[in-house]
Amino acid sequence: MKIKILGGGCPRCEKLEQITREAASTLGIEAEFFKVNNMTDIMKYDILETPALVIDEKVKSFGRIPTKEEIMEWMRDKL
Repeated sequence: MKIKILGGGCPRCEKLEQITREAASTLGIEAEFFKVNNMTDIMKYDILETPALVIDEKVKSFGRIPTKEEIMEWMRDKL
């Protein structure tokens, strides 16, 4: 599973990454994490604001920090 955190490295982006890593660990999923902070690369995704979470090239959320449970559900859908 490839997971991307889109954002400029702000505290909200860091929190999103932390929660997403916890969700993957709880589910026992091995995932590759990527931080995307280049605005040109971020603009390739259909988002209006950061932070954004992309799982296997599908935008799952943007502009907010989803709960660990939400993230786990999105990950389960990819298994």
